[in-house]
Amino acid sequence: MELKYNSVLVTGAAGFIGFHLSKRLLEEGCQVMGIDNLNDYYDVSLKEARLEKLKPFQKFSFVRMDMAQREDLEKIFKDVQFDAVVNLAAQAGVRYSLKNPHAYVQANLVGFVNILECCRHYRVKHLVFASSSSVYGANTKMPFSVHHNVDHPVSLYAASKKANELLAHTYSHLYKLPCTGLRFFTVYGSWGRPDMALFLFTKAILAGETIKVFNHGKMQRDFTYIDDIVEGVVRVMKKIPAPNPDWNGDSPDPGTSYAPYKVYNIGNNHPVELTEFIAMIEKTLGKTAQKEFLDLQPGDVPATYADIDDLIRDVGFKPSTPLKTGIERFISWYRDYYGVKGR
Repeated sequence: MELKYNSVLVTGAAGFIGFHLSKRLLEEGCQVMGIDNLNDYYDVSLKEARLEKLKPFQKFSFVRMDMAQREDLEKIFKDVQFDAVVNLAAQAGVRYSLKNPHAYVQANLVGFVNILECCRHYRVKHLVFASSSSVYGANTKMPFSVHHNVDHPVSLYAASKKANELLAHTYSHLYKLPCTGLRFFTVYGSWGRPDMALFLFTKAILAGETIKVFNHGKMQRDFTYIDDIVEGVVRVMKKIPAPNPDWNGDSPDPGTSYAPYKVYNIGNNHPVELTEFIAMIEKTLGKTAQKEFLDLQPGDVPATYADIDDLIRDVGFKPSTPLKTGIERFISWYRDYYGVKGR
């Protein structure tokens, strides 16, 4: 079943993915309400600048609020009937979860339950929510498939995202709420997050500062360009998950369900080693990085690699932006946004 959506709530609308998705939906003529608490996990001015880019759209409205505040969230659902909700709000970051675990409980667990409750009571047709490739945790069988068991997370962030999937499935089972979880793989691109590798490396190399290369460069990531992520989200939004008639409790398939619930990977399906990634940045910047090689950090995984067969089969989409192209676009944006001259 394909959903025709006129009104969409995007949580985390001032965030990296939330901004790009909101812009895409608005360009398609959709009514979009964005909510975000604008927390200071990273530069708030960057979040505010993203929102400024959305303000000219007449069909965009924004409310600054924290999803953990249940009454504030419910008031929004009372006032507006949403066809679909895309939950992208979360406390992000693997390493930060080692320092501030309570932030993840409030945003990723309490906030998400509040979203589920509102979607249930106000009869939202489809809840699409961000999960993460981090849920694969200690898994080593590659490529990572949504049909693999993911019961061994290695960070609190990953555990909170796995919990989102479990909570969403429960609501699909109990209340027939259609839910689709999206496991994003290392998203990058213009207007990206300052705590992510591409942003950190670009900033440091241009400033002549040392970059930290974890696991001595022997990391692999399935880098996925932001436009590909958004295209995947938009296509999945329109496809309401149907119960899988072949699902069997004797050999349960984690990727589907007897309930209206589904999980997809959205990744580039092409892992790249960290040393190669850095070399591409260096070539684009025309500068060589000063490198400090370090051990694997607690909570990090050595490699990610997405199996996207289900995504291709169900919505006819495969991410295709070459890493070189995506890096060039990001660096062009970075130079323009921060006024850094150079080629």
